[in-house]
Amino acid sequence: MLTAPPSSPPAPGGRAPAAPAGRPDGKRDLVGLSREALGAELAALDEPAFRAHQLWHWIYHRGATDFERMTTLAKSLRAKLAERYVVGRPTASRDLKSVDATRKWLLRLADGHEIECVHIPEEDRGTLCVSSQVGCTLTCRFCHTGTQTLVRNLTAGEIVGQIMLARDALGEWPSPQDGRLLSNVVLMGMGEPLYNFDAVAQAMKIVMDHEGISISRRRITLSTAGVVPMIERCGAEIGVNLAISLHAVRDELRDQLVPLNKKYPIAELLAACRLYPGLNNARRITFEYVMLKDVNDSEADARELVRLLRGIPAKVNLIPFNAWPGAPYDCSSDEAIGRFGDIVNAAGYASPVRTPRGRDILAACGQLKSASERARRGASAPQPASA
Repeated sequence: MLTAPPSSPPAPGGRAPAAPAGRPDGKRDLVGLSREALGAELAALDEPAFRAHQLWHWIYHRGATDFERMTTLAKSLRAKLAERYVVGRPTASRDLKSVDATRKWLLRLADGHEIECVHIPEEDRGTLCVSSQVGCTLTCRFCHTGTQTLVRNLTAGEIVGQIMLARDALGEWPSPQDGRLLSNVVLMGMGEPLYNFDAVAQAMKIVMDHEGISISRRRITLSTAGVVPMIERCGAEIGVNLAISLHAVRDELRDQLVPLNKKYPIAELLAACRLYPGLNNARRITFEYVMLKDVNDSEADARELVRLLRGIPAKVNLIPFNAWPGAPYDCSSDEAIGRFGDIVNAAGYASPVRTPRGRDILAACGQLKSASERARRGASAPQPASA
C-alpha cells in the first residue's frame, strides 16, 4: 500500500507557499471553519453547543452574511458575533459572461490576490470550476495558469467562498434540493489541489455536509496532475471522484508537457490509480487528455493509451486544446480527434470530447490566469524607448 505524508506536501523544490495575510480589522472569518472549530468558537463565548448548529445552518444552508439576519440566535449573541467575526466572501472584481452562457468571476481575496472560478451551465446540471491556489505549483506547458508562478495556497474558507459567491450570484439560497443551477463542483481551476490537500479536504467536507451546502461527493471531482503519494489519501479521506491530467502516453513526452512526471512517472501514477479507494465500474477514474496537433494525437498514441489503462475502471475525456496568448501548441484537427476517440471507444473506454466552453472570455480548460498577474507581467516587461 502506498504511504502518504501526514499533511499537505510542499511544492516541488521544497518551497513553501506564502500564508494569507490576516484581515485588517482583526476579525476572524467563520467561513471555512469545521463544525468542531465553529463549536470551539462558540464555547469560548460561553454559548451552548446547539448555537453552533444554528450558526452552521445560517451560514451554509441559508447563505446569510449579516448576523442580524440570523434571527434564531439571541440578540446578545448576534452582537458578540458581529464584534469578533465576519461571514465573508471573495470580492468579484470582474464578472464575465460568454456567448455560450459560461460565467467567469475574477475574485479578489482579502489580501488583494486574485483567483478565477467558472460556472458552466448545462440542461441538466451546473458545474462550478474552483481554484485551490493563487497561481500554480506546476508548469504544465499547455496550461495558461502554469505560466503564473505559485503565490500561495488558498485557505479552506477561500475555497468554500467561491462556491458561496456563485450561489449568491445564481440566487440559490437556501440550498435547493432539486434543479440546482450549481449542482457539481470540479477542482480544476487554478492550482494543484493535492499540493493544498489539507485545505481542500476541509473545504470539501464542508461542501458535502448534508445540513449545509449539501453537494454529494459523487458530484465533486478533483483533478490532479499526478501527486502520487496523495492520491490514496484523497480517496480515503474525501472520497470524491478522481480525474488524472494525463495528456501523454510516454514518459519522455509527459516530462515536457507535465513536468511533475519527472518525479512521478506514468507507471507510478497508474499504480496509484489502481489502488484508489472505492474504485469500481460505477465510479471510474477520468483521464483527461488535451489534444495537441502533431504532438500526442496519433493513432499509435491512442492504442498505447488503451494499453496503459487496461484493468482500470476508467473513461477518457478528450479535450480540444484551448489557445491562449503565446501558447506553444495548436489544437488537433477534428479528424485527428475523431480517429483517436474511435480507437479508445472501441476498446470500451467512453471517450467524450469536451465541448469547449467560455473560450471568448478565456474561461475554457487551461485558460485561467488572474488579470492582476497579467497586468503585473505587462508592467514589468521592458518598455520601448520613447521616440
